[in-house]
Amino acid sequence: MKSQFKFGIEEEYFLVDAETKTVARQMPAAFLETAKKATAGQVKGELLQSQIEAATVPHVAMDEARAELRHLRQTVSEIAADHGLAILAAGTHPTAFWKRAQQTATERYDAVMDDLQMIGQRNMLCGLHVHVELPDPDDRVDVMCRMLPYIPLFVALATSSPFWQARPTGLKGYRLAAYDELPRTGVPELFRRREDYETYVDALVRAGVMEDSSYVWWAVRPSLKHPTLELRAPDSCTRVEDSLALAALYRATAHALTHNPWLNWDLTAVDRAIVVENKWRAQRYGVDGTLVDIGGNGAISVAEMLEHVIGQVSEDAEALGCLDELLHCRTIVCEGTSADAQLAVFEEAQVRTDNRSDALRAVTDWIAHETLQ
Repeated sequence: MKSQFKFGIEEEYFLVDAETKTVARQMPAAFLETAKKATAGQVKGELLQSQIEAATVPHVAMDEARAELRHLRQTVSEIAADHGLAILAAGTHPTAFWKRAQQTATERYDAVMDDLQMIGQRNMLCGLHVHVELPDPDDRVDVMCRMLPYIPLFVALATSSPFWQARPTGLKGYRLAAYDELPRTGVPELFRRREDYETYVDALVRAGVMEDSSYVWWAVRPSLKHPTLELRAPDSCTRVEDSLALAALYRATAHALTHNPWLNWDLTAVDRAIVVENKWRAQRYGVDGTLVDIGGNGAISVAEMLEHVIGQVSEDAEALGCLDELLHCRTIVCEGTSADAQLAVFEEAQVRTDNRSDALRAVTDWIAHETLQ
């Protein structure tokens, strides 16, 4: 059973000056080459030179995934230090200005940037992606559709982007507000069959809109490169344990939906519209907010929704050996996300100084420290 639901985690980090923690405009070629060699190709550049991605190999055991995530973060950090750089795991960099960002020069990114224009330049954002391999890859579209109600919970638990361009945004998760400017993002359409999804993709490819389905950037999607269903909604988690908790929750939910095809089988257009609203509320309020109950019973807190989902999938998590990691989601709700911690550090620093730059520096220092814990 465990081998049928292998999972992998991809984390995006900001590359920053080791001393000032300001975002790096250019990525040294020697740094990326060394990082790739040291990790057997598990580290790669991103659209902008200020971003880097590290990806685990497929795992069954959570302990092995934990060890590899820590190893990847530490390895990239040590190599970055040789170039006067460091890494920050967060959805947005608190003080980065997108107008100063420089694109990574590859054929794919050249085409993306030519299409997206300024929206592409604004994509100074880092996410957490979790891949889960289902027993039958043909089930991925069906499971994706029935996964929709859980997307806001994943978003709320991972919020780590309360700042944008050196100012508090008022949102716990600003990253998706910026990311959803891109086409083919946000909550997936109500495609229930693989054939419907493939018809959609084929229509866009034939029209010259995109080369293939890897240009569909929904909050959850069937992966083109891997035989997996890929969660893309969460911010990059500052703490490793939070990344693992999100991965465990998503993996257990995918397992439950696969083995219980009646779960969420009757989603309607109204339900999807409520999911869209809940996604916004998760971005705005994080774990402190309330969501709209799809059953029409008023408001439900994020904590209440988490307990409901734990009740649905705890046996699945136990069967997959990831129950302890899943239950860490309760700690996130009780103690707050990275966004809550960042705002607390910022407010505490402002008590000591009237200088906003100093307060923001305290935030970037905190992120840098927690990224490697």
